[in-house]
Amino acid sequence: MTAVDTNILIYSHRPESPNHKAAALAVRGLAEGSAPWGIPWPCLHEFLSVSTNLRIFKPPTPPELAIQQVEMWMESPSLRLLGESAGYWKELRGTFLGGKLLGPQVHDARIHAICRANGVRELWSADRDFSRMRGITVVNPCLD
Repeated sequence: MTAVDTNILIYSHRPESPNHKAAALAVRGLAEGSAPWGIPWPCLHEFLSVSTNLRIFKPPTPPELAIQQVEMWMESPSLRLLGESAGYWKELRGTFLGGKLLGPQVHDARIHAICRANGVRELWSADRDFSRMRGITVVNPCLD
């Protein structure tokens, strides 16, 4: 299964993003396809936080439109929303210690651990911090 990180969700949603077209096509391909794909719950929370943030976007996405975007993704019959499960702690512990992560990297370790505990094989992200974590192939779908 492929999972999608926050930055790809943001790029696909915000037309002024330099990677908008590629990200929008990639996410649309997953949403319209039959293969299972996932979005970790923390990525949806972060999507809402970032897309509606006045310090990041001028103008930010109105809250109603941000919620509408999330609900459009949720309409995909092949989408699985990914959260902490029984194997989560073991994965988080291994990711955190194995990657020698600190501070804000804990958030990415959480995403990684949720994905591993849910059987994700590939994570679409533009975040290079995931390169320190093992067990999931990280792909940036915005690169040629």
